[in-house]
Amino acid sequence: MQQVVEHAQKGKFVLGICNGFQVLTEAGLLPGVLTRNRDLHFICDRVPLKVERTNLWTQAYTTGEVITLPIAHGEGRFYADAATLAEIEDNGQVLFRYEGENPNGSLNNIAGICDRRGNVLGMMPHPERASDAMLGGSDGLRLFQGLLEKVAALA
Repeated sequence: MQQVVEHAQKGKFVLGICNGFQVLTEAGLLPGVLTRNRDLHFICDRVPLKVERTNLWTQAYTTGEVITLPIAHGEGRFYADAATLAEIEDNGQVLFRYEGENPNGSLNNIAGICDRRGNVLGMMPHPERASDAMLGGSDGLRLFQGLLEKVAALA
């Protein structure tokens, strides 16, 4: 984990999906914690997400666009104290929110956040499970395409 922290501190890209999001919060790379779902049940479903803003991770989407991604978690409820939550909101760190019904009780419907620099992203939904029509949808593919475009531009 120390190497991941050092990688992130150098401004390099770090992506944590589902349990990876939990690890990023536990390592202090992202604020908040992921706790048991509101109803204490494992959830496996496809959910609509609103893209809150565009940055290097979401550059292939449009701000306000609603996409559909799968979720599969028992501990996906994002929680932070009021001061931390206000800071996340004020700094524009929320990249994805659950649209409509909040499946797990995450505060402010948060489904994905980045760090202040924007190079570390944690999200509960699984974009990799929605990267081909054969998987039931391809809305997640654009997250990876946008990242590849950014990496290619830096090379």
